[in-house]
Amino acid sequence: MGDAKNDLAALIGSRICHDLISPVGAIQNGLELLEMSGVPKGPEMTLIADSVGNAGARIQFFRIAFGASSDHPLGRSEIVSVLKDMGKNARVAVHWDPMENLPRDQVRLAFLAILCFETALPYGGTVRVVHDDGGWTITGSGEKLNVNAELWDLLGAGPGSPAAGAGTVTPAQVQFLLLPLAASELGRTIGQERDLSTLRLRF
Repeated sequence: MGDAKNDLAALIGSRICHDLISPVGAIQNGLELLEMSGVPKGPEMTLIADSVGNAGARIQFFRIAFGASSDHPLGRSEIVSVLKDMGKNARVAVHWDPMENLPRDQVRLAFLAILCFETALPYGGTVRVVHDDGGWTITGSGEKLNVNAELWDLLGAGPGSPAAGAGTVTPAQVQFLLLPLAASELGRTIGQERDLSTLRLRF
């Protein structure tokens, strides 16, 4: 991001994710060694393995969404792997349609949007990500949407405007502040459509 404060925040995010992924990976390796040594895989071991796997996937996802950005490409296999691991036992299923490798700063926009959609699908649903002619279309659908209009209105408020709503946004909702800022720095504006069962973002 161009703003120095935003750059610093992104670097902090990258550092935290980088430092956390190593111990989480070590726990995963330890569980595998215990299984290889013949320790029975009871419900306790399964719970630990599932929780550690989910934590590792979330950290990898957050590293892209909240970490330092660049125009270096991310491979499709890496993107799909992160989304697949994060989607295990999740209420929201993400379908990543792009087949090509894509710049990290653009994937970051899509990941921030996915986090926004998660808040609107508390009872589960699907999110489909499409990249066509350089633009993104991300659609979320579910039987019952829970749209906080004040938050979603921040996405289309324009650069600078989201900061005014910072006092009403919780840490779990910070993606609604970051997405319009990141989009603006790439010269993009966010359009959205809503109905009773579908939300759609274009940028």
